[in-house]
Amino acid sequence: MLVWVNGAFGSGKTTLVDELHGRWRGTLVFDPEMVGFVLRKIVEVPTGDFQDLRLWRRQVAGLAAGLVEEYRRPVLVPMTLVDPGYVEEIFGALKDGGVTVHHFFLKVPREILEQRIDGRSFTPDDPARDAEVRRWAKGQIDRCVKAADAAGVLPGDTVFLDGRLSPQELADQVLARIAAPGT
Repeated sequence: MLVWVNGAFGSGKTTLVDELHGRWRGTLVFDPEMVGFVLRKIVEVPTGDFQDLRLWRRQVAGLAAGLVEEYRRPVLVPMTLVDPGYVEEIFGALKDGGVTVHHFFLKVPREILEQRIDGRSFTPDDPARDAEVRRWAKGQIDRCVKAADAAGVLPGDTVFLDGRLSPQELADQVLARIAAPGT
């Protein structure tokens, strides 16, 4: 089984996955962003967004399915994924690979997302890069909010959660929804 935690930047995906991982014994955490970082060191990313690389999408789906198959443990994935074609490509590959995917989306109002992004430091030793990353993350908010509200963008069985709740409350909801054993 795979639990994909989706939402805008600053919605609390990683925090929720950390909470789930601490409470749900035997889970693995797979952050697809790491695949993007590796690819950026090897190839140019013309658009600046590694999700636009077909190879990234193939590697994410393949690695996620491989982790489930090889280790027979639940895999937790914190990743913003709102392009409808990319959602279909990755989730379709997972389904074709026999992986059960539980998809959760953290909905958070724009003002709170902006506050959370402003409160983070992405590259503390490089203030200019830090500001650039912050601008980029804020620039993604609209498309993430629209994806959550538009029909047909996210899988039909997506569970929407109120990302203003505490990580503990959110983890309770996720674990109850999937009836996670060993928690």
